[in-house]
Amino acid sequence: MPANATTGLPLSRFKVLDLTRVRAGPTCVRQLADWGADVIKVESPPDGKEGLGGARHGFDFQNLHRNKRSLTLNLKDPDALEVFMKLVADADVVVENYRADVKYRLGIDYDSLAKVNPGIILGSISGFGEDGPYRDRPGFDQIAQGMGGIMSITGEVGGGPMRAGIPIADLCAGMFCAQGILLALLERETSGKGQWVTTSLLQAQIQMLDFQAARYLKDGEVPVTAGNDHPTGIPTGVFPTSDGHINIAVAGAEMYERFCKAVDHEEWITDERFDTAAKRSKNRKDMNAVIGEVTKTNTGAHWIAMFEEKGIPCGPIYNMAEMFADPQVKHLKMATPIQHPTIGEFEIVNQAIGLSRTPHQIRTATPEQGEHTDEILAELGYDTATIKAMHDKGAV
Repeated sequence: MPANATTGLPLSRFKVLDLTRVRAGPTCVRQLADWGADVIKVESPPDGKEGLGGARHGFDFQNLHRNKRSLTLNLKDPDALEVFMKLVADADVVVENYRADVKYRLGIDYDSLAKVNPGIILGSISGFGEDGPYRDRPGFDQIAQGMGGIMSITGEVGGGPMRAGIPIADLCAGMFCAQGILLALLERETSGKGQWVTTSLLQAQIQMLDFQAARYLKDGEVPVTAGNDHPTGIPTGVFPTSDGHINIAVAGAEMYERFCKAVDHEEWITDERFDTAAKRSKNRKDMNAVIGEVTKTNTGAHWIAMFEEKGIPCGPIYNMAEMFADPQVKHLKMATPIQHPTIGEFEIVNQAIGLSRTPHQIRTATPEQGEHTDEILAELGYDTATIKAMHDKGAV
């Protein structure tokens, strides 16, 4: 990547050392890389085994690690650790998602990094926190989903706990860590000092419970599964049509009346089962049944067009292919092409944030393991003979 490749992007003045693996950490660093940070992905030297995160040329790895350079270092080797600390001296951010104790064993904890560079910001993502009784437990998304409450409110009524269809704890922890790093960079402009940014899968999952957690904290109400129904706003959910299903979201008394008139059932407005929000929630099964009898008489396209005209929120329920074929999704360019020197051109998931003057860039595909090792070592002042010697001893 040319030295000026990110000039003009919001984070182009920052250098990030990426020690992360699997998903939560790479999700964090992807945010920084896409917006222009010079990201050096620090990996272990090749050992012939597939690393954590899956196949390097697979869809997941390629989607997570674009816009980075790759340097291989065996951080257990003194020479490699020396290289890493030279990088730290000139870096702005280090991101890691090791188990809480590993960074201390390697000597790359915040206090050790700050001795080399007082302005360094360390972003750490753990499973359950950097201290406390679960500090040393390994973190996995599904475990965090279970302990973080979301599985208790996901799934069909009475059907037992259900995980979300995406690794939501991993993804949110990564996004929160990226946000924390940006906050620390802003604060450093005033103080001149770095700091340690921490989050965990468990904390991220709990924060994402949002109003469901607030229901318990304020009112003592323990939420339960509601299937496709909204927990509090009825009728909101999935309804059958003659050719599939659609989502309908009716919130508030005014919209409910508009909905009843739109489907030619004004009697539902005064029906004693449905004439208040509390009754509609209590009698949601009956409410859904009578609506379903109406919606299944015509196609999803018919109902969506009609409800949109009446100002009633609704929409199709897409599979992945249908979603990416949608004209609005295409307009938003949420699938974006990238060219890889070995596996050719394919599409990856684009950023969801837009800036009017300084948009993000998908500049380079995920690098091969250690692709930029010699280049980065040369930038640090190592000569060819020294670089070869480090290769020969397995330090890089």
